[in-house]
Amino acid sequence: MARKKQTGPTEKEMTILSILWKRGASTVREINTIMNHDEDTGYTTTLKLMQIMYEKELLKRDTSSKTHVYFPANSEEQIQSQVIGNIVSRVFAGSTEKLMMRVLSSQEVSEDELASLKKLIEAKEQEMKS
Repeated sequence: MARKKQTGPTEKEMTILSILWKRGASTVREINTIMNHDEDTGYTTTLKLMQIMYEKELLKRDTSSKTHVYFPANSEEQIQSQVIGNIVSRVFAGSTEKLMMRVLSSQEVSEDELASLKKLIEAKEQEMKS
Protein backbone atom coordinates (compact mmCIF):
# COMPACT_ATOMS: atom_id res chain seq x y z
CA MET A 1 0.00 0.00 0.00
CA ALA A 2 1.34 3.43 -0.92
CA ARG A 3 2.35 5.68 1.93
CA LYS A 4 0.13 8.72 2.45
CA LYS A 5 1.84 11.99 1.58
CA GLN A 6 2.78 13.94 4.71
CA THR A 7 1.05 17.29 4.94
CA GLY A 8 3.08 19.87 6.78
CA PRO A 9 6.34 19.41 8.64
CA THR A 10 7.12 16.22 10.56
CA GLU A 11 8.08 16.32 14.25
CA LYS A 12 11.84 16.35 13.45
CA GLU A 13 11.31 19.01 10.78
CA MET A 14 9.44 21.13 13.33
CA THR A 15 12.41 20.75 15.69
CA ILE A 16 14.75 22.08 13.00
CA LEU A 17 12.38 24.92 12.11
CA SER A 18 12.06 25.88 15.79
CA ILE A 19 15.83 26.07 16.12
CA LEU A 20 16.11 28.22 13.00
CA TRP A 21 13.31 30.58 14.10
CA LYS A 22 15.08 31.10 17.44
CA ARG A 23 18.64 31.33 16.23
CA GLY A 24 18.39 32.54 12.65
CA ALA A 25 20.20 31.22 9.60
CA SER A 26 22.49 28.31 10.48
CA THR A 27 24.64 25.57 9.02
CA VAL A 28 23.80 21.87 9.24
CA ARG A 29 26.60 21.42 11.78
CA GLU A 30 25.17 24.17 14.02
CA ILE A 31 21.67 22.66 13.87
CA ASN A 32 23.03 19.17 14.51
CA THR A 33 24.97 20.35 17.58
CA ILE A 34 21.81 21.87 19.07
CA MET A 35 19.72 18.79 18.25
CA ASN A 36 22.30 16.61 20.00
CA HIS A 37 21.59 18.36 23.32
CA ASP A 38 18.26 16.49 23.51
CA GLU A 39 18.78 13.34 21.45
CA ASP A 40 21.75 11.79 19.68
CA THR A 41 21.27 12.66 16.01
CA GLY A 42 23.93 11.89 13.43
CA TYR A 43 25.24 14.67 11.24
CA THR A 44 24.23 12.85 8.05
CA THR A 45 20.70 12.38 9.41
CA THR A 46 20.40 16.11 10.08
CA LEU A 47 21.88 16.88 6.65
CA LYS A 48 19.40 14.55 4.91
CA LEU A 49 16.46 16.01 6.87
CA MET A 50 17.46 19.55 5.91
CA GLN A 51 17.93 18.56 2.26
CA ILE A 52 14.43 17.04 2.25
CA MET A 53 13.08 20.19 3.92
CA TYR A 54 14.74 22.26 1.19
CA GLU A 55 13.08 20.08 -1.47
CA LYS A 56 9.72 20.45 0.32
CA GLU A 57 10.32 24.24 0.30
CA LEU A 58 10.29 24.43 4.10
CA LEU A 59 13.85 25.78 4.03
CA LYS A 60 15.87 28.05 1.80
CA ARG A 61 19.64 28.05 1.63
CA ASP A 62 22.50 30.36 0.83
CA THR A 63 25.07 28.52 -1.28
CA SER A 64 27.41 31.47 -1.80
CA SER A 65 30.09 29.94 0.45
CA LYS A 66 31.45 26.41 0.82
CA THR A 67 29.26 25.77 3.86
CA HIS A 68 25.58 26.11 3.02
CA VAL A 69 23.51 28.23 5.38
CA TYR A 70 19.85 27.31 5.83
CA PHE A 71 16.93 29.46 6.95
CA PRO A 72 13.15 28.96 7.15
CA ALA A 73 11.16 29.63 3.99
CA ASN A 74 8.17 30.74 6.10
CA SER A 75 7.57 32.42 9.43
CA GLU A 76 6.60 30.47 12.52
CA GLU A 77 3.09 31.94 12.31
CA GLN A 78 2.68 30.85 8.68
CA ILE A 79 3.68 27.25 9.48
CA GLN A 80 1.46 27.17 12.57
CA SER A 81 -1.49 28.37 10.47
CA GLN A 82 -0.80 25.71 7.85
CA VAL A 83 -0.54 22.93 10.45
CA ILE A 84 -3.67 24.08 12.29
CA GLY A 85 -5.55 24.30 8.99
CA ASN A 86 -4.56 20.70 8.21
CA ILE A 87 -5.63 19.53 11.68
CA VAL A 88 -8.98 21.32 11.50
CA SER A 89 -9.62 19.85 8.07
CA ARG A 90 -8.48 16.27 8.72
CA VAL A 91 -9.36 15.72 12.39
CA PHE A 92 -12.25 18.08 13.07
CA ALA A 93 -14.09 17.95 9.73
CA GLY A 94 -13.40 21.64 9.12
CA SER A 95 -14.91 22.76 12.45
CA THR A 96 -12.87 25.36 14.32
CA GLU A 97 -15.44 25.16 17.11
CA LYS A 98 -14.73 21.44 17.64
CA LEU A 99 -10.99 22.12 17.73
CA MET A 100 -11.33 24.90 20.30
CA MET A 101 -13.75 22.88 22.44
CA ARG A 102 -11.31 19.94 22.46
CA VAL A 103 -8.36 22.16 23.31
CA LEU A 104 -10.18 23.92 26.14
CA SER A 105 -11.56 20.68 27.59
CA SER A 106 -8.31 18.70 27.43
CA GLN A 107 -5.63 21.24 28.39
CA GLU A 108 -4.98 23.40 31.44
CA VAL A 109 -5.62 27.03 30.52
CA SER A 110 -4.40 29.93 32.65
CA GLU A 111 -6.46 33.02 33.42
CA ASP A 112 -4.14 35.07 31.21
CA GLU A 113 -4.63 32.65 28.32
CA LEU A 114 -8.41 32.75 28.77
CA ALA A 115 -8.34 36.56 28.80
CA SER A 116 -6.30 36.55 25.57
CA LEU A 117 -8.72 34.11 23.96
CA LYS A 118 -11.69 36.28 24.97
CA LYS A 119 -10.03 39.34 23.41
CA LEU A 120 -9.36 37.40 20.22
CA ILE A 121 -12.98 36.23 20.05
CA GLU A 122 -14.24 39.80 20.64
CA ALA A 123 -11.92 41.09 17.89
CA LYS A 124 -13.21 38.40 15.50
CA GLU A 125 -16.80 39.35 16.35
CA GLN A 126 -16.06 43.01 15.58
CA GLU A 127 -14.32 42.01 12.35
CA MET A 128 -17.39 40.02 11.27
CA LYS A 129 -19.72 42.97 12.00
CA SER A 130 -17.65 45.29 9.80
